[in-house]
Amino acid sequence: MIDRDAKETLLRLSKGFPIVAVTGPRQSGKTTLVRSVFFDKPYVSLEDLDIRSFAENDPRAFLAAYSDGAIFDEAQRCPDLFSYLQTIVDDNPQMGRYILTGSQQFGLLTNITQSLAGRVGMVQLLPFCHGELCAAQRGSSSIEEAIYRGAYPPLYDRELVPADWYPGYVATYLERDLRQLIQVRDLRTFQLFLRMCAARTGQLLNLSSLANDCGITHNTAKAWISVLEASYILFLLQPHHKNFNKRLIKSPKLYFYDTGLACWLLGIQDKSQIVAHSLRGALFETWVLSELVKGRFNRGLHSNLYFWRDRSGTEVDVLVEQGERLFPVEIKSGKTLTADYFTGLSKWLALADEVAGSARLVYAGDQEQLRTHFQVLPWHSVSALAQVI
Repeated sequence: MIDRDAKETLLRLSKGFPIVAVTGPRQSGKTTLVRSVFFDKPYVSLEDLDIRSFAENDPRAFLAAYSDGAIFDEAQRCPDLFSYLQTIVDDNPQMGRYILTGSQQFGLLTNITQSLAGRVGMVQLLPFCHGELCAAQRGSSSIEEAIYRGAYPPLYDRELVPADWYPGYVATYLERDLRQLIQVRDLRTFQLFLRMCAARTGQLLNLSSLANDCGITHNTAKAWISVLEASYILFLLQPHHKNFNKRLIKSPKLYFYDTGLACWLLGIQDKSQIVAHSLRGALFETWVLSELVKGRFNRGLHSNLYFWRDRSGTEVDVLVEQGERLFPVEIKSGKTLTADYFTGLSKWLALADEVAGSARLVYAGDQEQLRTHFQVLPWHSVSALAQVI
């Protein structure tokens, strides 16, 4: 088993909350993690029909069987349990008593907000980060391999290649789960929508254009994006509100959490195809953003990441908000540093003045440099950056 950075966060939260919830995409390792950390607790999967029927029809008796605590996997499948759990933990607020997992934000978070607010410590578990894989000596030797393979655990704990695994993942989990949440009359249209989203990773989200390309309405595209967000397939990076006397772009940027999935949806069949692919820059930017988000989530923190772009074209790929300071990060997919890589950072630093923190540039090369106004980081050092933002 590959050690997860979120382990320490889980243990910390279990000392301060009676319930700890772990959410994230299907096959991200949630069950494996909680069963290894809380190995002394009974494990109950609410995916099993007979167990779920017991929990739904007689929740009091069901929970009485686990009065000392348990792991309830896919807890959103039985929403009635949450009200009963509230009563139990209020009567006896033993810390770390129940562990919940769920792969859909809508179901799990809605029920937590309604019934268990203030009683639950939350961890969002995404697929492996690069640092976790390197610590287990399973890290990719090139950025192209890291992008193409992705980071879902099944690709690292068994003999599988991405081209064999991703089709089954999309068919078995994505399409099944998402069709439970939304009414998809034409599966082929939804499959096209997924591919069109992958083609827009790292770009400003234009819902009207996306809807037109897929032959659906603007409202349908908006609803499907929301469901893909809730299922941890993609996320929207919001523009920072600070305008620095310039007119701002207000649309968010779309990113996939896993570049391997994006590559499969784009029809990329080998890591060598990424070298000259038209979306190489967008995929590299997606990979870096995903690593930064994982660093926050593994520590039990919400994302503090934004981007900044004005209508004159000045842009910073990432702004890390820490208190009143904003730390800019520029992302470049080239392997050789050139002077124009620093143009956007220099312009933004001049505009931001006193609110600007130290600037960093992440690129696809291998050398780290410390320049007068910039720290240059190679792609394989992103995990270290993710631990401090």
